[in-house]
Amino acid sequence: MSVHKGSCHCGAVEFEVEGDLSAGFMCDCSLCRRRNAIMFRMPKEQFRLVKGEDALSLYQWNTRIAKHYFCKHCGIYTHHQPRMKPDWIAVNMGCIEDVDARSLPMEIGQGSKLSGGREA
Repeated sequence: MSVHKGSCHCGAVEFEVEGDLSAGFMCDCSLCRRRNAIMFRMPKEQFRLVKGEDALSLYQWNTRIAKHYFCKHCGIYTHHQPRMKPDWIAVNMGCIEDVDARSLPMEIGQGSKLSGGREA
């Protein structure tokens, strides 16, 4: 598996992901619809926060299982722990260097069908 580097816009947060970035994922829950990010999902072991833990802001609601992380300086969503797979991480593919996520095949998740339709 390849290792890919990613960061927020201002560079305060940097991470690495290990995996084949050949497809993206989008969710239709209320938050994901609004942020419109294309994500890559993987087991937590394939994600490494390289820099910026102190620059991350956490957003949670409803069941508080999902944990959505944003850079508190530039506001970019970098990654989250999904509600349905809390042992996984999903990263914003727009933050990954040298990847055009919009050109990849896309899977659409139905987070809107979860209880309350409000959490991915």
